[in-house]
Amino acid sequence: MKYILLILLFGVQFLSAQIVTTKDETRKSEDTLVVVSGKSDSLEIFKPTINDYLYQTQFSQKKLFDTSFSISRSYEFTQFNNRDNFGKIQFSNIGSGFQPLIFETNKEQNLSVLPTNKSFFILGSDDIKYYDVKTPTATFVYHNSMRNGAALNSTYTQNIGKNFNFAIEYMGLRSQGLYRNSLAASNNTIFSGHYISKNKKYEAFAHYIHQNVNNEENGGIADLSVFLSGDSRFKNRQNLETNLEGVTSRLYYRRYYFSHEFAPLDPEKYPFKLRHTISHQGNKYYFNQTVADDFFSKNVIKGYSLNSKKYSDNLSNTFSLVWDKENFKLDAGVRHQSITFGNLYPSDSLGIPGKLKENRFGALGNLQIKLWNRFQLKSYLEFSNGNTFGTFLKTTNLVEFEPIKDYFVDAHFNFQSATPSFNNILNSSNYASYNYYLSDPKNQSVTELGAKLRLKWFDANIYLNLVRVDNYAYFNNQGQSLQASDALNITQVGGEATLRYGKFNLNGRLHFQNAISGKDYYPMPSFIGRANLFYQTKAFKDAAEIQAGIKMYYFTKFASRDYSPILNEFMLPNDKAYSIGGQPIADAYFNLKVKRMFFYIEAQHFNTTFLQNKSYTAPYFPIYDFRLNLGIVWYLFS
Repeated sequence: MKYILLILLFGVQFLSAQIVTTKDETRKSEDTLVVVSGKSDSLEIFKPTINDYLYQTQFSQKKLFDTSFSISRSYEFTQFNNRDNFGKIQFSNIGSGFQPLIFETNKEQNLSVLPTNKSFFILGSDDIKYYDVKTPTATFVYHNSMRNGAALNSTYTQNIGKNFNFAIEYMGLRSQGLYRNSLAASNNTIFSGHYISKNKKYEAFAHYIHQNVNNEENGGIADLSVFLSGDSRFKNRQNLETNLEGVTSRLYYRRYYFSHEFAPLDPEKYPFKLRHTISHQGNKYYFNQTVADDFFSKNVIKGYSLNSKKYSDNLSNTFSLVWDKENFKLDAGVRHQSITFGNLYPSDSLGIPGKLKENRFGALGNLQIKLWNRFQLKSYLEFSNGNTFGTFLKTTNLVEFEPIKDYFVDAHFNFQSATPSFNNILNSSNYASYNYYLSDPKNQSVTELGAKLRLKWFDANIYLNLVRVDNYAYFNNQGQSLQASDALNITQVGGEATLRYGKFNLNGRLHFQNAISGKDYYPMPSFIGRANLFYQTKAFKDAAEIQAGIKMYYFTKFASRDYSPILNEFMLPNDKAYSIGGQPIADAYFNLKVKRMFFYIEAQHFNTTFLQNKSYTAPYFPIYDFRLNLGIVWYLFS
């Protein structure tokens, strides 16, 4: 490995030394600085700027690498998954997932096996980044773990010529955890490439991704009174007894993706293209245990396997016609999908099948309109049908406009009607109550209507969302998959703003929500809030910049759902459950930026140094105690 690293570093330096061109080659002055030696016949040396380092997802505009020291980035890079996890509450170990406190739809769960608590690390095809860089570029994002281990996300990308870029990304995570049997060990590997021909008539995007999310499952604290006793012997959480021994859950997720398009005519005059996209995605979910445990159920089926495995495969082919103008984009196409949903341990006596398979045919379309730099419409529609999993209908619609200067309005209407996630359709287990099969599920329909008002003043926004879910798929307190007879209606109101006085800043985010009907199917806190008071200034003769402050995360008390290690899902509370929330989670931090290296140092949940930890992710699953969290981000533009 050390020789490979040496070769890569040497290659980066060698390639960066080649950025010397003659006067005859034209460059955009806004992209590259030109350094001239002063002689009329001398060479010009082009020194790249940040404008020469770009990335995009396939259907988005190119963006600059964000090397700003904004407070919003601290919310991301203090989290091991490098996302702002507002609206979620983390388990006691990094890599062990979250309980979502806000209802959201996850498109990656459509027609696939993807348990909710394994979904927070998954990257869909629309999340893959493709790069365009003038020189070889590397990024590193490091997080320390809980007890032994670490998390490291590294990216290397470079252009070969002007027209082809490739990238290699790897994320490795291993964290022992504070409690017994809570080891998390996950990794992601991504290979991606982007090519565009010199005449701009042909363009291709391709990637391969393999993701593993592996966890030991401990079933929570065995005796909560011991946890709350304050006995000094149990300050070392490894001394606390937890439920379950020898239980693991694993998710394997892989995807091959290739999309290319061709313009048969001059794209400058006639922006008409033909596009073909092919992808294959496979998901596998394993639950393994060494011995049966009556923690789950005393009703054990003798002779049945202690392990379970579910998998899904989706081979998709899409052909589209595209009209691609800057202010008007339209594409429409047809799609064929071959989908398989398998269960390794079927049971005729329990009526649980081993494999479900179908061929689906459908159509899809995209529309984007921009007018006067003050109005933009983005609309998507997809429909498909199959004999096994029924109809799928999805539309997303977003309107962005500026009715008054410095006031921006985003309005959206989304609708989806689809069979429930495959994890809700079928499960086989040696525990009788965890066996189920929805042989004729109704489509779960989700309607979302809302708007956001963005103000330039105070970097503020306020929003209102209305959500209606019909035939909501949920798990009852016995681990059975059911669908609600009543509609789930949720109102969400919130906002965010940053107030500044000199070098002092106050950032706050509020979210109020209420289930008007169907609240028993999806328990949720009525309020979630975050406040962040910080000081930001230049330091060391402007060679560095610092942020220092205190932030607090809070959600109101509510009758939380239970966590099921078998399903990796959240199910309705049982008779031993209790309410969680109503406890602040306070962090103190010191962040430092030196050139393009960032240090994020946090004393997380420091209020547990003088108050007892009574904060939980789910009943019997406390969140972490005080810990020193370290995040490092480093951009290397050679």
